[in-house]
Amino acid sequence: MDIGTKYQHADWKTEKHVPVIDCPGEVKADELFEIKVSVGKEVAHPNTTEHHINWISVYFAPADEKFIYQLGHFEFNAHGESAAGANQGPVYTHHAVSAWARTNKPGTIYATSLCNIHGLWESSFEIKVT
Repeated sequence: MDIGTKYQHADWKTEKHVPVIDCPGEVKADELFEIKVSVGKEVAHPNTTEHHINWISVYFAPADEKFIYQLGHFEFNAHGESAAGANQGPVYTHHAVSAWARTNKPGTIYATSLCNIHGLWESSFEIKVT
């Protein structure tokens, strides 16, 4: 089995599980740029003890290279759990992250996320370098 076949893809405007990548489409070589990734941008994803996003990972795949580079892995560990019961806790983490990177090669940003009920999701965004 290939884990790549387990990733689901959809239009983030209609599907609440797709990680949405917000970053410039063109960056200057070796200058820092911000990459924001969120889940549920147009259609809100629940954030409850029973149904939540466990993590988001962000990667960069330089054009014409074999290997991919992990830019960050972000876990969300508070979903309203408490000794009082599900959804009774004082804090909920939100499934949105920000990372900064620089590159001298064009390529593709990939974002993956895991919903505790609906599995793995992936999206991508190409960047050019000037």
